[in-house]
Amino acid sequence: MLGFVFRRILYAFPTLVMISLVSFAIIELPPGDYLSSYVAQLQARGERVAEDELAALKARYGLGQPIYMRYLKWVRGVLRGDFGVSFEWNRPVSELIFDRFWLTAAIALLSTAFIWAVALPIGIYSATHQYSISDYIFTFIGFIGVGIPDFLLALVLLWFVWSNFGVNLGGLYPPQYEGQPWTWAKVMEVMKRIWVPMAIIGTSGTAGMIRTMRANLLDELRQPYVITARAKGLRETKLILKYPVRIALNPFISTVGWMLPGLLSGATIVSIVLSLPTNGPLMLKALLSQDMYLAGSFVFLLSVLTVIGTLISDILLVVVDPRIRFGSVEGR
Repeated sequence: MLGFVFRRILYAFPTLVMISLVSFAIIELPPGDYLSSYVAQLQARGERVAEDELAALKARYGLGQPIYMRYLKWVRGVLRGDFGVSFEWNRPVSELIFDRFWLTAAIALLSTAFIWAVALPIGIYSATHQYSISDYIFTFIGFIGVGIPDFLLALVLLWFVWSNFGVNLGGLYPPQYEGQPWTWAKVMEVMKRIWVPMAIIGTSGTAGMIRTMRANLLDELRQPYVITARAKGLRETKLILKYPVRIALNPFISTVGWMLPGLLSGATIVSIVLSLPTNGPLMLKALLSQDMYLAGSFVFLLSVLTVIGTLISDILLVVVDPRIRFGSVEGR
């Protein structure tokens, strides 16, 4: 197993290098350079930049040097946590991203927990009670959940609650808390409202995972080892939970690779519809406005988290399903 993990880590390094090259290319794509764009932004707002500040910025970003030197300088800055400065916000990119990180991460983690807590037992029940009335009901609900987009469900929920109860479910806290420091009252307001994006984002994921868990478990229940264990008199509950369910969990474990990027970006369209102060709308706005350092940093961080999440998923899959480890050994 250690050899398997070591090889996966080795594969990740060239991938991270390619990601950094693509992210830096996104930053370099617009015409001109960072300094000219920054000065143009300030002049558009009627501000002027002092010559000493221009010289400091030029030295900081290696402007006027060959592109490979600018790339190396950018990489060194990223390793220190310096992702550059946002044109539109005139603030360090790291501050903009990590100011919204905790709310984004909380929604992503709660949505994932919701998916696992609901989809896992329902998928097991549907597979072990195939073609029962409950199975048909869960199948019907699953198809509806997969077919309805998250943003449409959010719009319908906002309209229904506002029309019938006069309550606005948008945002994670009332307007008077906007820009205010975190207090216990603000935290409680977030706790009251965070269930809305959690349920909406988790609905489609839950529906899809129910179908996946049911299909995988049905396939495993027909395997010879299950038939043999049942013939030897192994208790049904122990038989199902110890062997077939463990193998059928692979898709759930694979979602770890998606969860880490979600901690940073969140569900962008749902966040826009619900007016959530997460990183998703910030990333979309950076891409639309060509805020190069902010957009490039999002692309870089999301890609890095995807690589790390995939590595974690691979390791967990080896732990849960020994066939993967044995297959990798035979492949050598």
